[in-house]
Order: sequence, then structure tokens, then C-alpha cells
Amino acid sequence: MACSAAPNFTYLRIPIPKISSSSQLFSVRCCCISSNNSNSSDSINSNNEKEKKKEEVKKKKLSSQSSWEAEDAEGKDYLYRLGQEADNMNISVGQRHGFIDQLFVGNFLGQDSDIVFDYRQKVTRSFQYLQGDYYIAPLFLDKVVCHIVKNYIAHLLNVKVPLILGIWGGKGQGKSFQTELIFQAMGVEPVIMSAGELESDRAGEPGKLIRERYRTASQVVQNQGKMSCLMVNDLDAGLGRFGNTQMTVNNQIVVGTLMNLSDNPTRVSVGQDWREADITNRVPIIVTGNDFSTIYAPLIRDGRMDKFYWQPNREDILNIVNRMYEKDGIARDEVVKIVDTFPNQALDFYGALRSRTYDKSILKWVDEIGGVENLGNKLIRRRKDESLPVFIPPEQTVEALLESGYSLLKEQKLVMETKLSKEYMKNIEE
Repeated sequence: MACSAAPNFTYLRIPIPKISSSSQLFSVRCCCISSNNSNSSDSINSNNEKEKKKEEVKKKKLSSQSSWEAEDAEGKDYLYRLGQEADNMNISVGQRHGFIDQLFVGNFLGQDSDIVFDYRQKVTRSFQYLQGDYYIAPLFLDKVVCHIVKNYIAHLLNVKVPLILGIWGGKGQGKSFQTELIFQAMGVEPVIMSAGELESDRAGEPGKLIRERYRTASQVVQNQGKMSCLMVNDLDAGLGRFGNTQMTVNNQIVVGTLMNLSDNPTRVSVGQDWREADITNRVPIIVTGNDFSTIYAPLIRDGRMDKFYWQPNREDILNIVNRMYEKDGIARDEVVKIVDTFPNQALDFYGALRSRTYDKSILKWVDEIGGVENLGNKLIRRRKDESLPVFIPPEQTVEALLESGYSLLKEQKLVMETKLSKEYMKNIEE
């Protein structure tokens, strides 16, 4: 009987380590077990570390009865909600790093806190520097007082009360100064802004600043029991369109902010979440400028802005200048002579006359303290116990004032007649 051919098998030889003793066999088994359970042991260790961290967090809680760290349905604690509802998240609750020197920033209660907030929050003006007796034009006084009072009793009146009073007129006519005198007389503590704050390298910042300053004026009324208002000087310099000037995003936002304040003066947001109880006290806004025709027309319409053109008449000028020179012993008849000698001049011209008369006395005083070469040592680097020589103001006379007036008038004519811009720029338009 023939046998079938044997099948072809391929044999794989696996080397088996030679175990000579039972101890070596036990070590091999241990290595296998440890290698199989390495992943599970790592996960156990990580879980243990997480539990330890949770316990450490629990130990750092302020108190078991504290509600500061109590979380709402969304898992957000009280500090987070307080920050969202704050008037200004960067200042009132926490100052973010990068906006202020690190020396004044600490990490308290898990939030960045600004410890100099109380010192920087004082943005109101109290006018202690206005010492002396000044003249306030009756027409100017009536207009400003009426606007302030109407806004404070707007809820009692059955009429539409414009929130903004726009005072405009020629240069140097005392618009801002007369307004400040009225604030001082009425006991108003205003928040004052300038046109330079209406532009920023960060879009939206000036509009937010106006809303913050408006809310600050409202808080003066609520917390201090004083009348307050928001005043913006030289509004047309910041928002006006002159020639081919470009309208920026900040200009548009500032215009929109002022229009919105006029329409909704009691609901003012600075970016926080709305609260039903967040009602802002209505406070009037007063702006000054030289030419309101350069401002966006819907902002200055009658429903939003009450406009007042200030052009002092001869009587107003005589009374204001008389009070200005009264402390120098200049009689009213002499004031009339000065005003008639330089007609059609702004009020600041007559103030400049008095300032110009000090020039000779100042130069004489410089010679007395050692000359021009020693000014730095005498004014800045002198010893604490060393006092400067007494400066004696010049005696004001009509002749000295007239001499100063002619000098100022000569400079004005040179500026208008000698137009060097035509010499430097040949293609300038007439």
C-alpha cells in the first residue's frame, strides 16, 4: 500500500528563557503583572491627585456660610455676576492687568483689584481756585439755571425737555468760564470733559467714557446729595467736520451715544448686563463750542439740544472787565476808555492786557535772582530751606494797559497780514 506524501510544515522556533530556579520564575511573573497593570495604576494616581486638588480648593473657601462663592444654575459664582452687572468692569470691580502698574494691582478673592480706585474716581470739579468777585452776565445766568432746573424737574413737567444745552459763540467770549462761575454759585459739582477725550486708539472707548462720566454725575446726585451735570468743552473741535477731515468710528459712536442719552437719560449702559433696578438719575448735559453747524445735524435738533448763542454786548463787556480790573484800582471810567480804544475784541483780549503788563516786572525779578544762567538752580534745584526772592507785582495803570493792548493788536495784524503759508506752500488755495 503506497503512502501519501507528507505535508510541508513550517516550524517557528521561539526562544524560551531558561529558568533555573523558582525565584526566577516568580520574578518573571511579577514583571508581567506589573506591565499589564501600569496603565491602570497611572489612572488611579491621577484620580487621587484630582481629589487632593478638590480638597485643597474646598479648604480655600472663604467660609462654609459665605455666599460669595455660591454658584447659580449656570455654575457662575456671585463675583462673576457682580462683575457682569458692574458699572465699569475694569474699575469698579476689577482692574485688568496691563492697564495700570502692577504695583497697584493685587489678586484678592480671585479677582484683579485696583487699590487706588478711590483716588482716581474723583472726576468732579469743585472750583476752589475761583477766588474773588466775578461778574456773571444775567442772560447767561438765566439760560444755564433754567436748563439745569428743567432737567431736574422734568418728571413734573408735561413737556419735552432737551437734555443737552449747547452754548456756542465767538472765540474767547468766556463761555466755559461763565458756566463755571454759575456752577460755583449754584453749588453744582459737575463732571467736565474736553474735546481731546473724544478720540482714542481703541474703538468705542470715547463713547464708553461719556457714558461712564454721565453715570458718575448721576452718582454724585444719589450718593452726595449735590446737583451735578456733565459738561463737554469745545464739542465741535472733537466732532465737527472741517474741510476734508475724516469721520472716524469713535466720532460716530460719540454722536450716537449723545443722541441715545438725550432719548433715554435714565437707562445708561457701559457694557454690563441690564438690571431692572439699574435706573440712572437724569442729569443735564452742557456743551460748549464755536460753530455748531459743523456737528451732525440730528444731534443738535431742537428735541435733543437747546441752543444758546452767546455774544456779550457792550454792557456785559464793561461789567466783566470792570470786575477784572477792580482789584487793581482801575476806575470804571478808565475801563470804558480801554474798551473803546480796542473795540470788537473778545473778552480774553482784556485779560491778556493785564497779563502782558507783568512781563517787565518778571524780567526784572529774573535779574534779581541771578540772571538767566541761574534760573534752573533757583527755581528747581534750590534747597528746601532756601526761599525765592519776593516778587512784587507791577502797579497797574491805564497807560501800561494801553501799551500792552497796542502790542497785542500789532501781533494780531501780523498774523492776519503776513501769511507765510503762501510763501511756504505755493499751491495753496486762496
